[in-house]
Amino acid sequence: MAVQTGLGEPRGPWFVSPELGPDGRPRWDVPGAGEGPSRRRWRGRLLTAAAVVALSTVSGAAAGGWVAGRDGAGPSAASAAPVPAELVTAAQKTVPGVVSVMVGAGAASSASGSGFAIDNQQHIITNDHILAKGGDGEVTVELSDGRRYAAEVVGREPGSDLAVLRVPAVAGLAPLPLAKPRSTKVGEPVLAVGSPLGLAGTVTAGIVSALDRQVRLGTTRRSAVQTDASINPGNSGGPLVNARGEVVGVNTAIATIDGNGSIGIGFAIPIEQVQQTADTIIGKGG
Repeated sequence: MAVQTGLGEPRGPWFVSPELGPDGRPRWDVPGAGEGPSRRRWRGRLLTAAAVVALSTVSGAAAGGWVAGRDGAGPSAASAAPVPAELVTAAQKTVPGVVSVMVGAGAASSASGSGFAIDNQQHIITNDHILAKGGDGEVTVELSDGRRYAAEVVGREPGSDLAVLRVPAVAGLAPLPLAKPRSTKVGEPVLAVGSPLGLAGTVTAGIVSALDRQVRLGTTRRSAVQTDASINPGNSGGPLVNARGEVVGVNTAIATIDGNGSIGIGFAIPIEQVQQTADTIIGKGG
């Protein structure tokens, strides 16, 4: 059964299950992991993992072929799927306005996610649960070019899981345009931009799968935009943008099966809710 979960602290590729040995094979010395049903379940899981790795490898090869094809024609160029020009343009416009958000004491952040600029006063939208998981520690943002700045917390709204930060004017972040309220359509292509697993500037593509999904966002149930664009821990607070590069929502939660990773069902706070909450917070906090 699918379980909804928030997108909080990233768990990187260095994580290894205690039931697996250094070579990635099941450790049969773990209690209950004998030749019976348990071992068969492990074999099934390994086969599933192998299938996922294979898919990732094929996808990476296709992407690599497309990039190589830009510099010169070759066999890989013919087999690479065409990339819609409008999505490429949208990604190019969006990435410079997206930041990584790190919360914690000292160099080691205790929580991290994403955010994006919404105006020329260097206000940044992000998720409140990132700040909550960071224990109200010092907030730092990292820009797409690697520059880092201490961020002021202008205000927080746990009920909608939104928060507004502000960085010094010298940061020069370009604000992202916001889509018109209620203009998002089911089936339109979208990009999720952020820092999944700490990988800054990551862009994934999908479509708007549904509108007005009733899910728990923050402390209450609210309407959300559902998407199949791949989002993972670390994408929290990042923008979901349409093919015109307009923000249609803030990536906030995913549905999982037994709490294990993205299954292509993600949820974003609709832009009309984001705009309303941001205006209120900025009006109060300056």
